[in-house]
Amino acid sequence: MPAHAGFDIAKDFHWLAVTDDRGRQLSSRRVDNDPEAIGQAISDLKAVAAEHGAVTVGLDVMGGVAALVTAMLLAAGLRVVHVPGLAVNRARRGTRGGENKSDPRDARVIAEQVMLRDDLRAVQVPEETTVELRLLVGHRTVLVKEATARINRLRDLLASIHPGLEKATDPTNKSSLILLAHYVTPSEIRRAGTSRITDYLRKRGVKQPTAEALAQAAVSSAHTQRTAVGGERRTAELIRELAGDLLTGKNRLLALQTEIEELVDVHPDGALIRSLPGMGATLTAELIAAVGDIRRFSSGDALAAASGLAPVLTQSGKIRYSRSATGGDKALKRIFYQSAFCAMPNHPPSRAFYDRKRAEGKRHHQALIALARRRVNVLYAILRDRRPYQDRPQLSLVA
Repeated sequence: MPAHAGFDIAKDFHWLAVTDDRGRQLSSRRVDNDPEAIGQAISDLKAVAAEHGAVTVGLDVMGGVAALVTAMLLAAGLRVVHVPGLAVNRARRGTRGGENKSDPRDARVIAEQVMLRDDLRAVQVPEETTVELRLLVGHRTVLVKEATARINRLRDLLASIHPGLEKATDPTNKSSLILLAHYVTPSEIRRAGTSRITDYLRKRGVKQPTAEALAQAAVSSAHTQRTAVGGERRTAELIRELAGDLLTGKNRLLALQTEIEELVDVHPDGALIRSLPGMGATLTAELIAAVGDIRRFSSGDALAAASGLAPVLTQSGKIRYSRSATGGDKALKRIFYQSAFCAMPNHPPSRAFYDRKRAEGKRHHQALIALARRRVNVLYAILRDRRPYQDRPQLSLVA
């Protein structure tokens, strides 16, 4: 009879619990996050398999600190499945003393989930291109979040010493950042004047009309404020520093975007996914990073359920109704929703589907969700059949 194992993943060490087919614990021990310790644990799992039958190993974390143990388990030929952390937490709370969390307890709960559930998604060895895309997409997400935090900080600082300039500039635009990297306080802007600021912007690549308009707006705001605020000099230095960091970050994001597009072009699923209107290079890369191998999902419905786009049935006594899902992978849901939003204005079948849902009485958001849900099935069919999207009856969004 088969055995089941659970790895509770952590940074410095993992905890491994192994149970037999009746849920009786065979072993429970610490496994350091290094090749030697993981290799010994794999040898022990193979010994269990020789005595009890095939072993399925559950992991509660994918990627990151779990990368080494996942790679070694797969290389050893063991079957590995993903047990989401939320499922582990809820299953543990259903046991006696479940509020008491510990690594050994969680590892055993993971092993028990592997034994009890047959719907856990298998983990497979990813293609190198998929791994690289996952890393680049994750890094891009971090850079975007950092840029957003810097923009908000810059706005707050600028509004504290020169509110008129804060209203006249947009730190998300490169031209405004170039201005703020040098000119900030009302006094220095008045001294420079419109022509000098325009020349400064033009020499750094800002087009003439934009440079003139931005310089005039900055000088106008400077003439309306004659009062110097306390801490103005130091605040201006911080604003210039933030503007410089944001300019550097923009260049890095552009270079990163080029790398992502190049990887999407060579990925076997890249051209297929991009054939669906609304799926640009960035959304395609994010989808590949989130999904990996489409064969992880048995159907388009399974992919929609994982994305939180499939309706959820609620039934209690005589009450029975469907409602929107609150779970699912939020990243996947955002990808499908955003692609539907991008496709709707310019793709006639998508527009027709959206208009039909609106005519049925659905609000804008509900119609877009319905379109995103329909596109999940279309995309799944594209990847399953290895055929690019075409506006034909068998693949049409309206069908």
